[in-house]
Amino acid sequence: MTNHMIDGLDADALAIAMSMPRVVLMERVTSTMDEAHRLGAEGAPGGTLIIADEQTAGRGRGGKRWTSEPDLGLWMTLLERPSTPSGLDVLSLRIGLHAAPVLELFSSAPVQIKWPNDLYIGSRKVGGVLVEARWREQKAEWVAIGIGVNIVSPADVDTAVGLLPGTRRSVLALALAPALRAAALARGALTAAELAEFDRRDYARDRRCLKPAVGVANGITNDGALIITGEHGVTHYRAGSLEFAT
Repeated sequence: MTNHMIDGLDADALAIAMSMPRVVLMERVTSTMDEAHRLGAEGAPGGTLIIADEQTAGRGRGGKRWTSEPDLGLWMTLLERPSTPSGLDVLSLRIGLHAAPVLELFSSAPVQIKWPNDLYIGSRKVGGVLVEARWREQKAEWVAIGIGVNIVSPADVDTAVGLLPGTRRSVLALALAPALRAAALARGALTAAELAEFDRRDYARDRRCLKPAVGVANGITNDGALIITGEHGVTHYRAGSLEFAT
């Protein structure tokens, strides 16, 4: 852990500006998710936000690993301590719904959501969400909500995209962190308004899929399941990766 700053703001200044209980700034970590779980086990309060300049072993769903280069994006994880598990099953989608309009402030094009946890601008990925809970006796002791956003488009990844030139990490973090916390504190299934917003931003809508099943994507249910219409009718999928036919 270091005492360095982001754009001239230290951790205390960011915490005050975000109205967050605690902000932890780190220079180089394996993953901000790892740090969130470490701090969760040490008793860090809900609302603790970890931001790193660089990740050497960032991770996503299904154990995917990558490096997050310094100063090219915003890599952060929010730690929360929910009083009830209500809403955890749709949290990654809810995070996307809250994050998308914030990212649009820094984009020249609309931000779409790809089930279950990716954010797209055009045909390229700009960010991703990962949610992990630690349980004790059927109670979520804490939840780590990770989000990674490309500020600069990675030079070696032609499926990725960044935000508008000149976007500053501190400004993006200040705008994004309160939205993440609001999503994390919401409870219950997705509301009618949230489903309508997802439908408006649905990257997969009416596209032909190969995974998690062959068929056409037709939105999601209020419990976050992907709806696919195939040759055997309508089916719902709560897990898996979404891949399209070329």
